Amino acid sequence: MEQVETNSIKAWLLASRPKTLAAAVTPVVVGCALATHLNSFKAVPAIICLLFAVLMQTAANLINDLIDYKKGTDGEERLGPMRATAQGWITPSAMKKGIAAVVATACLIGLSILFFTDRHWELIGTGLACVVFAYLYTSGPYPLSYNGWGDVAVVIFFGIVPVCMTCLVQANECPLYGVALSVGVGLAINSLLVVNNYRDRDTDAATGKRTIIVKFGEPFGRRFYLLNGEVAALIGFLVILYVHTQFSDYYVLRYDIYSKVKAMFVLPYLILHIKTWKKLCEIREGKALNVLIGQSSRNMLVYALTTSLGILL
Repeated sequence: MEQVETNSIKAWLLASRPKTLAAAVTPVVVGCALATHLNSFKAVPAIICLLFAVLMQTAANLINDLIDYKKGTDGEERLGPMRATAQGWITPSAMKKGIAAVVATACLIGLSILFFTDRHWELIGTGLACVVFAYLYTSGPYPLSYNGWGDVAVVIFFGIVPVCMTCLVQANECPLYGVALSVGVGLAINSLLVVNNYRDRDTDAATGKRTIIVKFGEPFGRRFYLLNGEVAALIGFLVILYVHTQFSDYYVLRYDIYSKVKAMFVLPYLILHIKTWKKLCEIREGKALNVLIGQSSRNMLVYALTTSLGILL
């Protein structure tokens, strides 16, 4: 077992789960690409969106760490990376203070975006919804991740909300094709949750955590992981194709060769996703699945970069 001094900087870094922070970066990158496509990229609002997203992801990780410890989900039989509170790296009281500090900092940084847009009430409402979501994901009277709604929540709060809001604060709008792409981003990011839930399906079932993989079984989990990436790639392909398509006098779409080539930019992501899925099918169970966490995080970043390039070039 790794030796970590209680409440040390190293303990907090481990608790923040750096590999998962790609889920915060990915939607902001895509939102910025959409804003750039609309000739409205603004560096300062983009940076504020990124900081808010990273801090809220960190807060969600810390809350998850504390709540799972209280519920006894992170016992000795845990297969995933060690959790800070369960291992005694961070005391429960210190974790509560840390969560409050991270959330407060995120809110203060988020409020600064109001100086750069007149969409004040939309942004304030969205920010409050993000804070509530970070809490309700694993806590409250009906924790989403414990009742099979974690995947839907991820698509909404890691895909639709951050992509659309990042574009909105810069361009003052988010077109419908941007909303569609945000769903693809959410599905690409949800692959990370699927890996975690697939790995923990037996311990989750034993502790009463009813993820959709617990509900529908291991074969469904394997297919569901593949499906997330396939649909994400399809959405990316169609959005890029649409963005680079011109209308004729008769409003008939002309799919020229250059549009098709740009739309194929999503192929690297799809190839990597399928390779990761094949490895998941080979491993099937145990701690060896943890290697797929890093690979899934890499894949979602590739999705962000390839779809962004496809839209912009």
